[in-house]
Parts: sequence; structure tokens; C-alpha cells
Amino acid sequence: MNRTSLNDAESGLSLRNPLFVLICILFTAINMRSPITAISPLLDLIRHDFPVSNTMAGFLTTIPLVAFAILSPFVAKLAGKYGMERIIIISLMVLTIGGWLRPFGGLPMLLIGTFLTGLAIAIVNVILPGMIKREFPFRVGIMTSIYSICMNVFAATASAVSLPLANTGLGWKGSILIWTVLAMVALILWIPQQRYNQPAKLMKHSVKATRSVWRSPLAWKITIFMGMQSMIFYVSIAWLPDILQEQGLTNIQSGYMLSLMQFSMLPFNFIIPILAAKLKTQRPLVLFTVMLYLISLLGIIFVDGYLWWTATCLILLGIAGASSFSLSMMFFSLRTHTANQAADLSGMSQSIGYLLAACGPTLFGILHDVTGNWKLPLSILVIATFVILYTGMMAGGKGFIHPEEKTASAS
Repeated sequence: MNRTSLNDAESGLSLRNPLFVLICILFTAINMRSPITAISPLLDLIRHDFPVSNTMAGFLTTIPLVAFAILSPFVAKLAGKYGMERIIIISLMVLTIGGWLRPFGGLPMLLIGTFLTGLAIAIVNVILPGMIKREFPFRVGIMTSIYSICMNVFAATASAVSLPLANTGLGWKGSILIWTVLAMVALILWIPQQRYNQPAKLMKHSVKATRSVWRSPLAWKITIFMGMQSMIFYVSIAWLPDILQEQGLTNIQSGYMLSLMQFSMLPFNFIIPILAAKLKTQRPLVLFTVMLYLISLLGIIFVDGYLWWTATCLILLGIAGASSFSLSMMFFSLRTHTANQAADLSGMSQSIGYLLAACGPTLFGILHDVTGNWKLPLSILVIATFVILYTGMMAGGKGFIHPEEKTASAS
């Protein structure tokens, strides 16, 4: 271990109970995707109460992504100024408030509550990896894996059970509120941690370094790679239930299919980072990912209503999504020399990447309203796959975003 990482690790040691910290982190992870994935299976019920177009329905999934894009570059500074624990507690308060607003007050409150939900998730998404590194400096890999698995399991569960819960008599409003209760539990667990709050600068970024990452062609390729794979994922979350229902599946079956896609991601969230770190280049993994994207997307376009083929396509789409997301995260480390460079690249990629992803659900809704079918919108995802191929092959090579700084960082 080099001197910098050793100092970082030593400064991260905490006197609090690590088991309780882990419980807090895991309950927070439960809320990082489930409030978003719970919405799409309920869109038909929501449209029954609020007669809105597909464009507006897609906007419900787009709103959190816009919040991610706006806040991602600024979260580290907020946590440095006010402390990680305080910012997490405030974010969970905002998440709870947003969750309570969404079912009540009509369409305006649904939109406002969704925006607040997105703001809260965006902030916590950026802070939690730093919290894990600080509290578990020598177990970052396994703790991050546990956190990711917990997040994805509950995201998939929300997709699977939201509509059945609504059909028990709770309605879509009651179904959404269940996930808000989980946010309240996470908030209650975090409140005692306020006493450990210590505002401190997480990272020192020079103006020169911040500017240079935006001028790096490789950094832009990584950013576009992340944006395209995020767009495919969030379009899938927003519209797959509607697409599958139009192809002949029931609303319950389509919710289960969306859940199946997300569950298929879990093992590959473990496997792909390990392979990416061991390979000299990540280009074979990029080719593997693009192949799965093409098979699954073309299968959804041209084969209507065959349950087992649909299930196969969604499993392949989930594997491709897990692979591309994991590669995005690995590029932050593999294509940089220092932690500061990695943080700058992460901030750029998440802000611009999620902004690109935010266009997807709304664009999908517009194209469906114009054409009356899903083939043209799905064809846009096929085109995005070829963008992933080009940018991924460039990002998967042996280069660095700042190759001229290798000597300096080594010294």
C-alpha cells in the first residue's frame, strides 16, 4: 500500500460500532433505487388518476436523473463543509418528505415529490462510497459489493411487488408509501450518528486539475459510455412494463419481467469488476456487453409476446446492463493515476452521463406518442449500443485521461 492510501486509511478509522454503521449503510442502500423502480409498474394506475401523455409519464423517471446531473459535481464540497453524517441525515429527511408528497396533492405534488426524491438519492449516491472507504478502509471491495447487491435486490423487489401491492386494495398511492416507510427507518437509524459528524475536506481539487479532466478526449469517451448505458437502463425501468403489455403480457407479468432483468444483474456486479481489473484491456468485456445488448434489444423488437423468449432477452439485457455499469465504475480507477483524478472523472461522468440518460425516458415517450408503437424508440437504443461500442473500445484500452501526469503521480 502506498503512502497516500495508507494515510487515507488511517484517517478513516472510527471509534463507532462498525456493525451499526453497516446496518445504517444497508438500510440507506435499500432506498437508492427502489423509490424510482417502484414507479414504472404503476404508470397505468397513475395515468388512470391523472390523464397524462406518455411524454409526461416518462418525465416521472427523468426527473430523478436531472437531479443526479445537477447535484453530482457539488456533493463532495457539501459533505466536506458540513460533514457526511449531517448531509446524509438531511438527504434522508428530503427523501421522506418527497415520498409523502408523491401520493397526495395531485399531479403537481407527484412531480415535486419525485424531484425531491431524486435530489436526495443523488446526494447520498455520491457520499456513501466515501463513507464506506472511511469506515471500512481495508474492506472497501466487499463492503461496496454488499451495498451494491442490497441496492439492486430492493430495486428489483420494488419492480416486482409494487403492482401486486397496489392490487391488494392499497392502490398506487399506498404502494408508493410503503417504500417511504423504509426511508423513514433509514433516517431513524442515522440520527444517532450525528454525534460523529466531523466536517472536513474530503478531497482537495486544484482548479487546473478540474479544468483538465473536461479537456481530456478519453474522459469524454468514458462520460458518453456511462451516459448511454445509463440511458438504456432507465428507459428500461420506465417503459419495459408498457412495452411488454403492448406485446401481450399482463401487467403482473411485465412487472415480474422487469424484476427478472434486475435480478440477473446481481452476479455480474461481482464478476465484471474482478475481470476488468485482471485483464490488460477491457475491450473483450466491451464486445461481450455490446453483443448481449444487441441480442436482447433486437429480440424485444422483433419477437412479440413469447414469454420465455422475452424472459431470455431481459436476462441478457440485465447482464449487459450490469457489465456496462461495472465497466463505467472501473474506468474511473483504471484510466486515472490518482484519487483526485478519479474523483474529478467520476463527477464529470455522473453529471454529464446522467444528463444524457435523462433524455431517454422522455424521448421514448415522445416517439411513442408520435409513431404509436415502440419499434422506433427501441431502435434508438440499438443506435446507442453502437455508441457504447465505440466509446467503450476507446475507454477499454491502456490509456489514461492525463498520461503526462504519470511521472508526477508516481513521485
